[in-house]
Order: sequence, then structure tokens, then C-alpha cells
Amino acid sequence: MNDATDIPGPEVCIDPERYRVLLEDVADGYYETDLKGNFTFFNGSLCQIFGREPGEIRGQNYRSFMDAANADYALQQLNRVYRTEQGLTDIAWEIVRKDGEVRFLEISANLIYDAAGNKAGFRGISRDVTDKRRIERNNETLFRIAQALPRYRSLDPLLGYITREMREILDAGGASVILLDEAAGEFYFQVAVYDDTEAGRRIKEIRFPADRGIAGQVYRTREPVIVQNTATDPNFFVEVDRQSGYPTHNMLDVPLIASAEPERMIGVLCAVNKKNGVFDDTDVKMLSTIAATVALPIENARITDALKQSYEEVKALNRAKERVIHHLSHELKTPVSVLSASFGLLKKRLPDADERSRRIIERVGRSLDRLLTMQYEIEDILREKDFRTHAMLSTLIDACADALETFAEMDADRPDMAERLRTCINERFGPREATPKRLRLERFVEDRMRELRPKFAHRGCRVMLRTSPASPVFIPPEVLEKIIDGLVRNAVENTPDGGRVEVTVQEGKNGAKLMVEDNGIGISEEDQRLVFESNFTTRETDQYASRNPYDFKAGGRGFDLLRMKIFSERYGFSIGLTSRRRAPASTDAGPRPDEPGIRRDGEAPDDGGGGTSVIVQFLNQDKQDENG
Repeated sequence: MNDATDIPGPEVCIDPERYRVLLEDVADGYYETDLKGNFTFFNGSLCQIFGREPGEIRGQNYRSFMDAANADYALQQLNRVYRTEQGLTDIAWEIVRKDGEVRFLEISANLIYDAAGNKAGFRGISRDVTDKRRIERNNETLFRIAQALPRYRSLDPLLGYITREMREILDAGGASVILLDEAAGEFYFQVAVYDDTEAGRRIKEIRFPADRGIAGQVYRTREPVIVQNTATDPNFFVEVDRQSGYPTHNMLDVPLIASAEPERMIGVLCAVNKKNGVFDDTDVKMLSTIAATVALPIENARITDALKQSYEEVKALNRAKERVIHHLSHELKTPVSVLSASFGLLKKRLPDADERSRRIIERVGRSLDRLLTMQYEIEDILREKDFRTHAMLSTLIDACADALETFAEMDADRPDMAERLRTCINERFGPREATPKRLRLERFVEDRMRELRPKFAHRGCRVMLRTSPASPVFIPPEVLEKIIDGLVRNAVENTPDGGRVEVTVQEGKNGAKLMVEDNGIGISEEDQRLVFESNFTTRETDQYASRNPYDFKAGGRGFDLLRMKIFSERYGFSIGLTSRRRAPASTDAGPRPDEPGIRRDGEAPDDGGGGTSVIVQFLNQDKQDENG
């Protein structure tokens, strides 16, 4: 402080020594300047605020401690006081301390008059509000971050936002999010924002061991670390600077902990090269608070990105699978058709085959029929007809019709071979559009069951039909036929002789309802979750027997229920299944009627029984119109 002779004029009616003691005890800085702004008097608190010794302030102009913009602003405010002779309070000044740190001050300014009443200078109080301003700014930043986080679902945009906020709030040359790859035991820079953009790009390519560097120290201790001089810190990993080409002088790292119980660290928030001053405890608190705020969103974004990647991989696999299925479906179509036609010719040429040959022919016929049926079911599932194949073959037949007919006429039994071949191509390859029609479900089911009964007449299980009037359904007849055939066939094939299958049509809550119930072998609870998902079968393949359709354990192709599920999505009905599994019978013939699990009419199933119930609920016409 200056000596007592510098104490202002006679208007201050106070003992100079008491005046000195009073000013020294005040926490705020007191200052006096001449009209040019040169400091003539000040107390110790001002020296502490400026971070300088008294000799470094005395006689210096206030502009020496500010940048040009702040100095011009201060001059405008002092000129205002000079012109108006009215004091000002809460003038905002930014000064630069000797150590380079920027401090925010609130200044008051009043005129000083000499003994003659002339304007002689300025005096006022200086209050350091840096911490207050920083807290307010930090709170604003945290509030802004908390509001912004829900907008970022993917990891890189989220981390880009976080690092930009870190760099700005900490006034740092660079900021990065260093994530932990637990499997590899390495750290990697997922996102980095540097004042040197090229360095920021290069640093994202760097990985380093999780036990190295300041990040490794944070990983071991789970505590923040400030490094004021990287050149003297033994833990600093200089290899990162070498690879990035960006020199790090000082840095602050804090842990990213996604969960407290059990504590799981996922990475580190890192700020480097403080532009003004050095990193301090306030910066640690700020960055730690940001880390606590963003750790869980970062982890969630990582999981979301991993799920998206897995989903895209599954989609790619599904596309590849569909391409393979399409390819196999089309590749099978021609040889199976040729085999079927050839087999038909062979049967005609062996009309008087012996019993053994007849059985062989029957087995071959059943296998070919199963292949053809499987082919049609796959077509219904894929629902993509190869019109190009149809057009190509039709064109070929048109072009070759005369020649084919000439060859056909050589065989008196086949004068229409070209037309027969054309018909075959149309059936195998031609487009078939399913047109929905308004149908009475109970009548349709009754007619269809009359057609199906001869096919399972050789079975010893009872198949009962119960129908009552129900709302009309709007669905292609051929689709409804496939649904009924598939459900009845599955029920019969999975019900041993002596069992019972019930087919019921009645009015449901929103329209007609079709139910097919059996007390057969049933489906396990675990398998019921998968029954509509793929080519699921209720029995293991090694338990199949090569039998006629509708035989017990005839061998399932596994596409029926998947096809029905696809139909339900296409034509707006719902299909559901409930089932109870029982131990499979020890013989192919299945249990006899008096064995556990089989009901006679009017009897309830015993505790060891099984069975399956499939319910198809259609929407009536009005409901379908409402649902589009």
C-alpha cells in the first residue's frame, strides 16, 4: 500500500492510521486512480485479486491488466462517471493475473475531488466474483447438457456434443472421451475435439493399454487426476502425443463410472492444455459432475449402437437366408417336377408290378408328394413369384409349339403335348393371385371336412365337427382351405389312435372363430414360444416315421404354422395356440384308448394328458373395413 500521504483529501474525516487498518481488514479490494487510470492507492486485497505484488501495481494503468476489449469497456464506464459525476456499481471487468489466469471482477467507481473541488481521480471497491460466475456458468452448462442428452441416441453424436461442452466450459485446447475396451484391456479415443482439427482426427485412431498413462492411473484409483506439467509426470504416456502430433502440456482426467453397485468404470473424460491459468479443484468438480451426468447415457448409447449393429447384421443374414431359400426353391422346382412327371410315366409302364415293387412305388410317390407340397408352402411364405421364368418359358413354348406338336403327333396317345406342357408351366411358374371373397365360415369348414375325412379314415382317432352360424369372413378361398387343411392335418398327425380331435366354428367376440383342439402329444411350454417363428416342428427329426399324411408321427414339414402366421398378417386375422406336453408314446401306434392321456366322450383328461388348441379369430367385414 502507498504511504499515508496518498490518502485522499480533507473530505475524509478519519484518522489516517485507522483508515489504513480498516482498508486492510476489508476482504474486497479498494483502489484509487488518477484521472488517467493510473493506480495511486490500493489495499492488500486488491493485490491478492490481481495476483501481483504492490510494486507491480503502483503507478500502473488499469489497461495493463486487461486485454484491449475489456480496457475499452472500462474506459467507457469511467468516462461516464466523469461526465455525469454519478457513481456506478457492478461494472464488469475481466483482468489477467500474473499467472495468466482470467479473473472476473465487479467494480464500483466514484469521482475523487481535490481540496478545491476539482475532479482528481476515481476510487471504488473491487470484488472478485470469478467463483460465483464460474458456478453460475457451470450450472447453466450442466442444465443445458441434461436437457440435450435425450436428443442424442447414437454414441458419436452424443460424445461430440459432450466434448464440445467440456472444451468450452474448461477453456481447454482439447477434450476427449476415452472409452475402455474391457475385452482387449485397452483405452481408445471414441471422440476428440481439439483446436487442431487434424490432431483430433488422428487421435481417434489411437489405442493404448488400460494400465498406461494418466487414464490408466485414473482407472486404477477411480479418482480424478490433475497434471500441471506433463513433462515431469512419470505416469504421462508420451506415445499418444507422438502419434497424434499434438503436444500436451497439462491435463485433467476424471473417471466415467456408469454404475455404483457394483462400480463399473467405462472410460475417462479428458481435458488438455488449459488456455488461461491451470486446471484447479473447481475444474475437477465441474468435469466430475459432467462425468456423473453423462456416464449412463454414454453406456446406454453404446448398448443402443451395439443393438443397432446386431440388428443390421441379423437383417443382412435374413436377406442372405431369403436369397438362399428363393434360390433353392426355384432350383428344386424343375427337378422335382421332372421327377414327378417321370414317376408318373414309370407307374404307367409298370401296371402289373409285384407287391414289393408296388410298396416301393408308393413310398417314392409319398416322398415326391411331400417335396411338392413343401415347395408350394415355401412359395406361399415367400410370396414372390418369378414372373420372368414364366414369361421366358411361355415364350419358348410359343416359339417351339409347332415342332413340339410334330414330335407329339408321333405318339398317338399324346397329340396335345405342347398344350399340356404349357399348362404345366402355367401351374408351376405362373402368377397366382389370391382374391379375397366373402365366405360363410361354418359352411366352408363343413364342405372342407367332408373332403378331408377320407384322407384320415384309416386312423383310429375321432375327428368331430361342431359348427354354429357365425359372421362371414373375407379371405381368399384357397387360403382358408390351406388353413383348415393344415390345422386338421397337424392335429390328426399328432394325436395317437384312440384320441380325439374337435373342429369348432362359432361366433367370437369380433367375428367368426375357428378352433381345432386335440388331446394328442402336445407342445412343450418352451417350444410354444417358437411355434410361429420358423419351420418349427413339434417332434424331433429323429422321431419321424416316413408315413402317409395323417398318420400318427407322419413327419412334419414344419412350414404349416409359419405359413398361417404369415397369412394372418396378410389377411387380418389372429391365430393363437395353447398346449400341454405329455411324454411321447413308446410305440409308433401310440397309446390305446384305455391308456393315460386319452379321453373318451364326456371324460376330462387325466393329469398326465396333453393336447393342443389352436384358435383362429377372424374379424367381421365391418371390423376389417375399420382397420383398413
